[in-house]
Amino acid sequence: MDALAGLLDGPRARGAFLLRMVMEPPWSLRIEDHAPLCLMCVTHGEAWLVHGSGTAPVLLRPGDIAVVRGGPEAYTVTDAPGSAPQAVIGPGGTCHTPHGEPLAQSMRLGVRTWGNAPDGSSTVLVGTYQMDGEVSRRLLDALPDVLHLPADAWDCPLLPVLDDEMSRDDPGQSVVLDRVLDLLLIGVLRTWFSRPDAAAPGWYRAMGDPVVGRALRLLQNEPAHPWTVASLAARCGVSRAALARRFTALVGESPMAYLADWRLSLAADRLRETDATVESIARQVGYGGSFALSAAFKRVRGISPQEHRTGVRPVR
Repeated sequence: MDALAGLLDGPRARGAFLLRMVMEPPWSLRIEDHAPLCLMCVTHGEAWLVHGSGTAPVLLRPGDIAVVRGGPEAYTVTDAPGSAPQAVIGPGGTCHTPHGEPLAQSMRLGVRTWGNAPDGSSTVLVGTYQMDGEVSRRLLDALPDVLHLPADAWDCPLLPVLDDEMSRDDPGQSVVLDRVLDLLLIGVLRTWFSRPDAAAPGWYRAMGDPVVGRALRLLQNEPAHPWTVASLAARCGVSRAALARRFTALVGESPMAYLADWRLSLAADRLRETDATVESIARQVGYGGSFALSAAFKRVRGISPQEHRTGVRPVR
């Protein structure tokens, strides 16, 4: 398992929100959905992306793609920076005017198509990951608020595929769209991290190290194994001290700290995605039982595994 595969295998798109926006100026949409990740691709015309974090506005032209990291900050997609929002997109793709009047039906233009003009001059494909996939937290933390790849910076044949598939309404279409969106995201990230000036995260660069890369793959592939630094070092063919020093220098944390976080992330995903018991999940990811997993979950995340599964924080 490589760096990207290990982090993307768990939080795949599941019923992602996909939409083709067809707009004619003037237009401006404020996005307040708090989704963890959103991809935007311009196929016709242009669009400006203005992020609330203070990042400089980004102009998107045909073939460009932007990846916006979710969070508390809202952002705006518009025909021009400074335009007043005419619509607000909320969680789950809900849409209303700034005064709260619903817009979803009045601006519907067809299958997964929405906008203010059927023949608008600007078309933007939007794919939004709606679920907070815990395994991807390291990946999300490594990304800027807005990742922008201009059309001449990469060569990806998936944009026409996504555009075509979004207009279909065949059986199982949501699954097809989820997988195309995943492939597009992976293609973007591979290109982004391989740039000469890329500030790739430590864990990504470390995957190319013959010793630490092997250690990372072992931890990711066998999280339930009763690892110690000594046993991991033996599998990597180096001394315990050498592995600990080299791993920490490249990844930014010790092997056991990385493993503990990886196990909790895997457990968090499986709690949300499966009906397996806490006891079963605990053993799958390397804990002695439900008590040990619950204690670690509460200590690190502040909630119990069951509270995480239901998505409801208790009232204290």
